[in-house]
Amino acid sequence: MIIKEAKLKLARYCAYQERSQKEVRKKLYELGVYGDDTEEVIVELIADNFINEERFAKAYIGGKFRVKRWGRNKILSAIKQHDISDYCIRSSMKEIDEDDYRNTLEHLIESKNETLQEENLFVKRNKIAKTLIAKGYEPELVWQYLKENIQ
Repeated sequence: MIIKEAKLKLARYCAYQERSQKEVRKKLYELGVYGDDTEEVIVELIADNFINEERFAKAYIGGKFRVKRWGRNKILSAIKQHDISDYCIRSSMKEIDEDDYRNTLEHLIESKNETLQEENLFVKRNKIAKTLIAKGYEPELVWQYLKENIQ
């Protein structure tokens, strides 16, 4: 595949939604573009602002929190798989408003509490905690809320 064609395809690919360099590199390999040609296309896409690591991190983190309601631990684990710099991850994680985060956690706990038929308080709290910790919320935060509000 000619580099020009690859660049046009990847420009459309990046314009559709934010992409990490790792995703773009993988797509180039799928198109049969390797080595220096891959790097050349990526550099041009960065120069033309189709790829922006910080913008990707903010969109990714914001989407995982608002749409999927993931906690910080799960978001952090998932975004690290995209080889994003620690600086971009840290600055983008600050975009999650603390009040929104706590309200989401409380809402998820209340929702899970309503669906459980368990009578034993300890078993009920444990089931709720496991669900939210698996969703990426900090165990200390989950248990603090459970002890204060689930009687």
